[in-house]
Amino acid sequence: MGEAIVDDVSEQSATPPTLWERWQRVPLYVRIILALALGVVFGMALGERARMLAVPAKLIIRVLGALAPSLILVAVVHSLMTAKLGAGIAFRLGWLLLLNTLVAIGIGLLVANTIRPGEAAHVTPAAENSAAGKSDFDRFLDKLMEAVPESLYKPLVDNNVIAIVLIGVGFGIALRAEREQPVRPAVDIVEIAYRAILRVLSWVIGLVPLAVFGVVAGVVGTMGFRPFRALGAFVVAVLLALVLQAVWYLLRVRLLSWVRPIKLLSDMRDAIVMAFATDSSTATMPVTYKCLVEKVGLREQSARLGALIGTNFNNDGTALYEAMSALFVAQLLGRHLSLGQQLAVVGLSIIASVGAAGIPEAGTVTMALVFKAVGLPLEFIPLLLTVDWFLDRSRTVINMLGDVNVSCLMDGRRGNAEC
Repeated sequence: MGEAIVDDVSEQSATPPTLWERWQRVPLYVRIILALALGVVFGMALGERARMLAVPAKLIIRVLGALAPSLILVAVVHSLMTAKLGAGIAFRLGWLLLLNTLVAIGIGLLVANTIRPGEAAHVTPAAENSAAGKSDFDRFLDKLMEAVPESLYKPLVDNNVIAIVLIGVGFGIALRAEREQPVRPAVDIVEIAYRAILRVLSWVIGLVPLAVFGVVAGVVGTMGFRPFRALGAFVVAVLLALVLQAVWYLLRVRLLSWVRPIKLLSDMRDAIVMAFATDSSTATMPVTYKCLVEKVGLREQSARLGALIGTNFNNDGTALYEAMSALFVAQLLGRHLSLGQQLAVVGLSIIASVGAAGIPEAGTVTMALVFKAVGLPLEFIPLLLTVDWFLDRSRTVINMLGDVNVSCLMDGRRGNAEC
């Protein structure tokens, strides 16, 4: 009787979900597709005036760009501090992960430079369109952008009080959930900082569909559908590169381990389906580990190294996508990325991929970092997000297969031949 009263009281006191909470419960890809459709409708209806709808998108992407460097810094520190490996095993595991990532980026750059999907259309960023003279609206937008920091550290150097206050308010609210957390070793401080940045990032990611709506409306209203034709070629190029990366994995497994590639794919199909469905190699991790041990027949240590530890550092599909996205946008703008800039993309993609497995929408976050490094406008990131909901799932499968590849190679030729 007492339990029934408690349950009844708890039901009465339970507050209904807010509009924001309901919005967050809708899968992100559904929200992005809805924003894409609405953006096309509004862009066609408003024409040139639709570019005003891109203002929220610029602000959201600017905040995302400000968060990216700090998030990658803390993620790398967090991953390296929490990984527990012996020196010999760590060196071998690190080499396998680095080699796979380098090959993935190399494949991405090769395919992008060969197919050149961005040349299917040519666009001019808004900043170049207004170079001859700025309207009152453009000047207002510049002032608004100055209030939103492009880096978490720059306002402290520039004494930008408004930006400092905005940063303080954002992280003050995010850290309220951590105020009772006892802090002991240094790893706790890094952990709290990591969770706080991820919490702020989740708010920004929740607004990404609004950015997609604004950018799509502006693009359709001012440029028509030319950029979307180029996006079709980009999707084909990325899928081709991901398939080539999968072939690399299977070839290495065939030559350097006892596992047979065709049977491996059959045994791992549960993990493959889950990786595509959940869009998260971290969420797929337990299924990947279980399939490797129970179906493939790897030793537990080998499966643990690749599927549980390696997944924190292995994001080959994401790194490949970053490199191809940078080249695609450069081709779309008619710009040429020099060899040095492409090498910078390689280096940053490797660094950004470390620890990115636990970051929501990791590809979007790290893309902002890569774009800024080679001088590409961040305003084209929401345009890529219109197809990213599909490509993200595809590259998550490759990320997971990378973990499988490393596990098989760590197991070597000494496995159970009957498996």
